[in-house]
Amino acid sequence: MKGLKTVYICSNCTYHSPKWMGKCPSCNQWNTFVEDVISTSPEETATPKRKSMISSTENRAISYSDLEIPEYIRSQTGLSELDRVLGGGLVHGSVVLISGEPGIGKSTLLMQICECLGANKKVLYISGEESGGQLKLRAKRLGVSGRNLFVLTETNLDSILSEADKIKPDIMIIDSIQTIYDDAIKSAPGSVAQVRESALTLISRAKGDGISMLLVGHVNKEGGIAGPKVLEHMVDAVLCFEGEKLQSYRIIRANKNRFGSTNEIGVFEMTDKGLIEVGNPSEMLLSGRPKNTPGNCAMCTIEGTRPIIAEVQALVSTTVFPAPRRTANGIDHNRLCLIIAVLEKRLGLKFYQNDVYTNVIGGLYVSEPASDAAIALALISSLTDKAVPDDLIAIGELGLSGECRAVSNLEQRVKEAARLGFTKAVVPYKNIEKRSFDAQIELIPIHSIYDALKVLGR
Repeated sequence: MKGLKTVYICSNCTYHSPKWMGKCPSCNQWNTFVEDVISTSPEETATPKRKSMISSTENRAISYSDLEIPEYIRSQTGLSELDRVLGGGLVHGSVVLISGEPGIGKSTLLMQICECLGANKKVLYISGEESGGQLKLRAKRLGVSGRNLFVLTETNLDSILSEADKIKPDIMIIDSIQTIYDDAIKSAPGSVAQVRESALTLISRAKGDGISMLLVGHVNKEGGIAGPKVLEHMVDAVLCFEGEKLQSYRIIRANKNRFGSTNEIGVFEMTDKGLIEVGNPSEMLLSGRPKNTPGNCAMCTIEGTRPIIAEVQALVSTTVFPAPRRTANGIDHNRLCLIIAVLEKRLGLKFYQNDVYTNVIGGLYVSEPASDAAIALALISSLTDKAVPDDLIAIGELGLSGECRAVSNLEQRVKEAARLGFTKAVVPYKNIEKRSFDAQIELIPIHSIYDALKVLGR
């Protein structure tokens, strides 16, 4: 077509190439090029000028001493677990991107919070994927009355902004950003150019008019957010909805948050009445734990400000292949290989003759090194077929020499373990030396992984 041509754009750095390439020469990422159509006409390629996303007035340099710390106004969403992840609530004029697998519950979550947000604010829900009747049906099932809730089923960016000028909402929900398109961009909806320009326009409107905006983002087959990587840089917060669709539990994690911590998580349970908050994730993760069974051990990880106790399971079985398998679900694969190497070198255990499978129950992903001791005990327990005591929890980081290093927030971890009925805790010796609190359970100090073997009676 005259004035149009096909190019390939890197979704990570927006590098343009006339042909597809497996590796981007600009950012060195693999399989990031997507096909796009752009205009070659000078009058159509000119990018319209947009007002500043920070202020509509002329910007001048200001002395640092004259800067003032703003007081951010937050709105409660009605879900304390979501408010925890956001840092205390939805900030006035902020833009939040929520991503997750199809069917994980993103639209359900957004419809639920409309009930609380609509109590004293105007909410405009823009749906590019569902009709008004479908939204009404979901709202009725979730018990959402729809006070101050306006629904617009539209994907054209100009029409959306025009309707927003008439309604003047306090909060806008875009479901989803990949369905929105700008007439000035000739490529198809969902392309890199469309997502980038549509998001930039919406963010400019949110910052300029003080509108709190929630954007829903699709994910690609690799699990990342579809569209350009710059989308995650433009927004104020990026929340990821995690969990298995076949399981009832969902976890919201903040990968980025300009107004709060990125370490907090929110736990929900999906029911026929929508998402229900799980105020005590530890009890949920430990429910159904087998008793007196080799290959499982309790561990405690700190997620933001609260300790969460979970169960790690290990299965060590003889392999018939020359290269044994190493499967890690819920923990880092490289971390698992490191712990196995330490156990082989320092204790002489023959993991090289066995396949190793590890799993953290409940869909939780644990990246904290303080879980090393629990993973090691679970591996040794499965290999030797000796069960770890059910009332014992293991806390500690392992070094390459087999030493057990000190961890942070030991008091919080021990108190949470005592509350859930544990009577013994394996902890690093360094933490015992610096202990300034009275433990309600028996603390078993260990210098290295050799001392941990005493727990299994070896």
